[in-house]
Amino acid sequence: MYTDSDLTDAVQAGVLTPQTAADFRAFIAHTRAPASADEEQFRLLTGFNDIFVSIATILVLVGVGFVGDRIASATGTGLADAATAWVLALYFTARRRMALPSIVLLFGFLLGLAYAVFGLVGAQFPWWLVFHQQALLPSPRSMPEFVVFAAAAVVTLGAWLHWRRFKVPITIACTTATTLFAAATLVIILIPGADKFPDTLTLIAGLATFAYAMRWDLSDPTRTTYRADVAFWLHLLAAPLIVQPIFDALHLMIGGVVEPPTAALEHGAIAVVLYLILIIVSLAIDRRAFLASALIYVVAALNEIFHASGVVSSNLAVIGLAIGAALLFLSAFWSQSRAQTLRALQILHVPKILLDSLPQPR
Repeated sequence: MYTDSDLTDAVQAGVLTPQTAADFRAFIAHTRAPASADEEQFRLLTGFNDIFVSIATILVLVGVGFVGDRIASATGTGLADAATAWVLALYFTARRRMALPSIVLLFGFLLGLAYAVFGLVGAQFPWWLVFHQQALLPSPRSMPEFVVFAAAAVVTLGAWLHWRRFKVPITIACTTATTLFAAATLVIILIPGADKFPDTLTLIAGLATFAYAMRWDLSDPTRTTYRADVAFWLHLLAAPLIVQPIFDALHLMIGGVVEPPTAALEHGAIAVVLYLILIIVSLAIDRRAFLASALIYVVAALNEIFHASGVVSSNLAVIGLAIGAALLFLSAFWSQSRAQTLRALQILHVPKILLDSLPQPR
């Protein structure tokens, strides 16, 4: 019920002394750290009131948007929504610390900023043409590239400011996503032909996000502070960015099958091996989120393989049954599986300093 931020606020308010707060954190870390790390807890709901407030918040933000569209420009409407979300966050996030409404307000704020930029920059398209001519850059292929880049850059700045003020854990993942999106868009604008390699850009972005997530994870191996929540959302973002281009390549291989039964079996084996690698990584870093976020791509790939091999009837049911049973078994024996995985990594001479920084199994 109490977060690390609540303890910090209590110290600042004089309710607790710094030493008392430190002793309390140490006590909780000692008694709950193993279970907490193993269960991968994160705060989303504290009660039904979170859902109630979230629904009301969405209605307010949508209402502001509809009214704004009738009396103001797109820029004014977006800024009004962003301002409304920020003001509501001063109470529901900063004071009440309600998790789900805080996430809704964050997205309302960021979407409002994006809508405002689309309205402002989109109306100034001739200015972008002049800029390109003066800077001797490649001719723009379409207006959306520049509008998207401008929106992503402004939303990134807005997300960073939101983080500095409210410290909502998912904000770091949003900031990372918009930063990568802006960078990828800029690469496509400045480098002719870069848009022909979207999977490469996506994979690089995914690996960078995973490394950033591990930086947060390794700073809190006992999973007792907000840093673990930040890492949780980053892993949810990293997994599809890494897996999607890999399974896209596999999909292209399946699409070129000449002899479906034989080739589909080979591609099926590749898909299974890839998912086994994901399982090993997830066990090593103790992150089910990483595994779950990539699940949809595995199901889609196996479904495509079954279809290519002529096994069409009830293939999704069979895939769901097999993967679901495997994941349930893995969940039931997660700690034991982690222990065996870490022991195997030791045998493979993975640096001990890295293994020791990971959450230890119970």
